[in-house]
Amino acid sequence: MIHIAICDDEKHMSDTIKVMVFDFFRRKNTDIAILQFSCGEELLKYNETIDILFLDIQMKGIDGMEVAKRLRERRFKGALIFITILKEMVFESFAVQAYDYLLKPIEENQFERTMERLFTSMQNAREANLLIQKGYESRIISLGEIVFCEIIDRKVYLHLASSEIVDFYDRIENLETKLDDRFFRCHRSFLINLNYLKSFKSGTAYMEGGREIPVSRLRSKEFSSVVLQYMKNM
Repeated sequence: MIHIAICDDEKHMSDTIKVMVFDFFRRKNTDIAILQFSCGEELLKYNETIDILFLDIQMKGIDGMEVAKRLRERRFKGALIFITILKEMVFESFAVQAYDYLLKPIEENQFERTMERLFTSMQNAREANLLIQKGYESRIISLGEIVFCEIIDRKVYLHLASSEIVDFYDRIENLETKLDDRFFRCHRSFLINLNYLKSFKSGTAYMEGGREIPVSRLRSKEFSSVVLQYMKNM
């Protein structure tokens, strides 16, 4: 299920985008849920998952650019697509890691090109998996679901976003080679997913869900650099 939000103070434009989105994902045989917001203030009060956000820049009250800045400060990780009548506004969109922008009135070809690229990107991200072998059983786990990995006495414990904990035998050095660059070994016994990192202070990584992970002194400086670079690339 892909969660999509549309924030535009023009109801006609919001409804037009909704129809285009439904039509696109219907052809992709993909389940979606769509929410519509009529202003930035209303959107900022919403705290549930949003995977794709269509955001109008020129709105009454808090404009779309300010809304985007506040969302990114709250670690919003969804794909942000600006809706605007001003082409020059695209330069400001880089500061909030916008995926793309669509000019009003929205042309179908422009919309299709943006959505095809985004859909392909999302599909590729979902294909990053970890194959777990436990006895005679095998299980595939999406890397995006892993909040952090904990190693205790030669046993790996994967802490998932769903609160489930999956355990199996492996060496941390071997596990590290199977993960991508969103993961960082901050301690001899922990690998964390930087997507779930909320903050870092005084040798402790604070993760979403309330878990606090130790960062060793030897890795502290490198960790700070990696986090800064990772945030720039988001």
